[in-house]
Amino acid sequence: MTTTFSKEEKAAMKAAIAEKKAQQEGADAAAACEAAIAALTGTDKELAEAFHRLVAENTSLAAKTWYGMPAYADADGKTVVAFKPGSKFKIRYATLEFQQAATLDDGNLWPVGFAVTKLDAAEKERVAAILRAAVGR
Repeated sequence: MTTTFSKEEKAAMKAAIAEKKAQQEGADAAAACEAAIAALTGTDKELAEAFHRLVAENTSLAAKTWYGMPAYADADGKTVVAFKPGSKFKIRYATLEFQQAATLDDGNLWPVGFAVTKLDAAEKERVAAILRAAVGR
């Protein structure tokens, strides 16, 4: 069986390589994150902008990109959470994806990904609480 990557997966891998190179060259990771958000359209853009504000208001995570997606890292540079636009992989919703550096541990089973189609006040508060938990606040 031959394993092949989709066009979107290949683009994400190329973005990751470019991010590593830019990081080594001292590029502005926060500006790259803002550019990734600015490049989005429609609901993905609205959600990414709202999520970006929630991260800034509730954590001290640093904005960057991760596989070409808006992401946020801890002081050690480890990605804690990324915003995955639905349009990037042609799926019907965006996702908030928490990585190993997130401190969401709750017993033997806990969620690390959340589908999101809209961020009203109630969802924003829920996401803010999850972000605070992810960084130990």
